[in-house]
Amino acid sequence: MTELAQREVVEPLVASTVLPRTHARPDTAEVRRFTSGVRIGDLLALLGAAAAALALTTLISSQIAPMRGVLAFVVVAYALFLVVYAVLVSLDETGPVVRDRVIAVLVQSGAFLLVGTLASVLVYTVGRGFRSMLHLNMFTQDMTLAGPLDPLTRGGVMHAIVGTLIQISIALAITIPLGVTTALFLSEVPGRFARFVRTIVEAMTALPSIVAGLFILATFVLMLGFDKSGLAAGLAITVMMLPIMIRAADVVFRLVPHTLKEASLGLGAGQLRTVLHVVLPTSRSGLTTAIILATARGIGETSPVLLTAGFTASLNANPLSGPMVSLPLLTFQFVKSPQQTMVDRGFGAAVVLMGLVLVLFVLARVLGSQDVAKRAARRQRRRARAVRRQALTRRAAALVRRSAPADPDHSGSSHRSTSA
Repeated sequence: MTELAQREVVEPLVASTVLPRTHARPDTAEVRRFTSGVRIGDLLALLGAAAAALALTTLISSQIAPMRGVLAFVVVAYALFLVVYAVLVSLDETGPVVRDRVIAVLVQSGAFLLVGTLASVLVYTVGRGFRSMLHLNMFTQDMTLAGPLDPLTRGGVMHAIVGTLIQISIALAITIPLGVTTALFLSEVPGRFARFVRTIVEAMTALPSIVAGLFILATFVLMLGFDKSGLAAGLAITVMMLPIMIRAADVVFRLVPHTLKEASLGLGAGQLRTVLHVVLPTSRSGLTTAIILATARGIGETSPVLLTAGFTASLNANPLSGPMVSLPLLTFQFVKSPQQTMVDRGFGAAVVLMGLVLVLFVLARVLGSQDVAKRAARRQRRRARAVRRQALTRRAAALVRRSAPADPDHSGSSHRSTSA
């Protein structure tokens, strides 16, 4: 090949070769672009719109149309804020971007309002019940020997705590297996009867709590002849919890991928084994959420407990006989009292109820998050710790053997036996 032909082959290859980044010229360096985060212009637009809305609302309320109350001022200021913010964003952005920013502000404002409302309720309840929570007798005594005029150093809500735990345990023991099996029937055995059951469940979701209490009172207490007790209250709470549990579990089971079920059936497993080994383990976290929702629905009921279990000031740990009070019912009875000490005890009972719900929520989350991978990792960590402990034990035994002095009597006897 001639020299001219070699140049014609090599020069295009050299020209098409991409040089490394180190040899690139400074004026052609790539500029990094950020697609997330808060820009200074967006923040200034928000602050400017808020300041303008506040100023305009103050001008309107003081000069044009006087407003009465803080709520009217806040509503007008928020409406003006949205208008001004949309105008400011429209100066630099297009129509879809303006709509997107305004909708984002609306969604974030709703979330902030929800969190603020929840925080205000919690802070107010804890602030009102803080005085009663400072005394240990609040958790260790009942109201048998305490009256409305007694100070906070006497009496407590121990009987209501025990009653709430017993009633919610009875309700959960009935609701969880019955709700899970019903949800499995609705998702795994479709048909006319399943549609009928789903309709009934959806209708029971809006059932008033007083109707549930009256139903258990009429059937379990009056017709069957049982006494008002914690068991009757647990049954009434079950009626309230069961529709929530069935609907939530049904949604969770329908979210299980069909490919997992088809793979199990394709490997020769029956429907029962597929449900036990595929559907239920996959839906563990979702079922935990369903249990939490059902518990939150039933643990705060007052009227069913009052109709089916009555009210008492003493501790009753027997769910089969005798009246049994719960924390929501005790809170209702104490807060409507004219005595300040009883009102403080009522708010203290509300704080205890919120703490109990929080403990149940955390416990359910911990138990529900234990999937197969986490259990395998936990077993592996336990094995590693056991291996390390065995290695440390062997090392300590070796050090003891090395540092132990030789026994002169034993060495002498061994020497004499060797000589003999």
